[in-house]
Amino acid sequence: MQYQISHADLSLVLALVRGRSLAKAAELLRVDVSTVFRSIRRMEAALGTALFVKSRKGYIPTGTAQALAEQAERAEQALDAARVALEHGEQVVSGTVRLTCTDAVLHSLLLPALAEFMPAYPALSLELATSNTFANLSRRDADLALRLTNSPPEHLVGRCLGSASYVVCGREEYREKLKQIPASLPWIAPDDTMQDHSTVVWRSEHLPAVNPRYKCSSISAIAQLVTAGLGVAALPDYMAHTLPGVEALSDALPGCDTELWLLTRPDCRALRSVQTLFDELTPRLRDALGRQ
Repeated sequence: MQYQISHADLSLVLALVRGRSLAKAAELLRVDVSTVFRSIRRMEAALGTALFVKSRKGYIPTGTAQALAEQAERAEQALDAARVALEHGEQVVSGTVRLTCTDAVLHSLLLPALAEFMPAYPALSLELATSNTFANLSRRDADLALRLTNSPPEHLVGRCLGSASYVVCGREEYREKLKQIPASLPWIAPDDTMQDHSTVVWRSEHLPAVNPRYKCSSISAIAQLVTAGLGVAALPDYMAHTLPGVEALSDALPGCDTELWLLTRPDCRALRSVQTLFDELTPRLRDALGRQ
């Protein structure tokens, strides 16, 4: 008969994954070290596979142990949600929602919004991942996507929250040279992984003589270089006022306006946790874009 994993087994594996030593796992479980050692060996024998590899760095989990630990964490979250529901009533919003966005959107737009309302939902957990593509949402590795795009994928549903413009940003001392000889400035731009970005298209059409001195794989990284004073770059207007020592040196760049979409898969739309995030994020992000 196939071995049946118990809640105690999951707790055991999770404790050793977190502790990386028998002593720390025993402390977390409030048992003695020998009990942890015997229990792990017994579980490995029953499963017919190794769960941990002993090394100088401690007990390193195998892929099987890591998968079991992830399930144990979800069980912990479910128990926490149940306790909160009992304490606050059955209408409490609970569960874990996986949300993906870019670094720039995360730091400049999403985090300020989350700080306003997440404390009101103690049983709601978020897993945040940064990515420049929609692929992870399509593979069901995420439930929500917050994306700047004028062409959201047809297989996703959601709301347009507004649009962002792009402006050339940099230190004040670059302003006059930008007006007179823009090609003489040190430009910072997206690299070839973002060759279709609207600002790349704009630069090729309006400043074909510009050869970027620095290239980055994300808008957030570009913003950091601009903040360090290394040059100028086209950045979203919602970032321009948040960067210390950086100013908008131009008007909105033509052809670069991009919509911000909050998207999900159709099968997630009816989930109460997802709907709650839609309702809480929508007005806050619309306000944030409207203030630019």
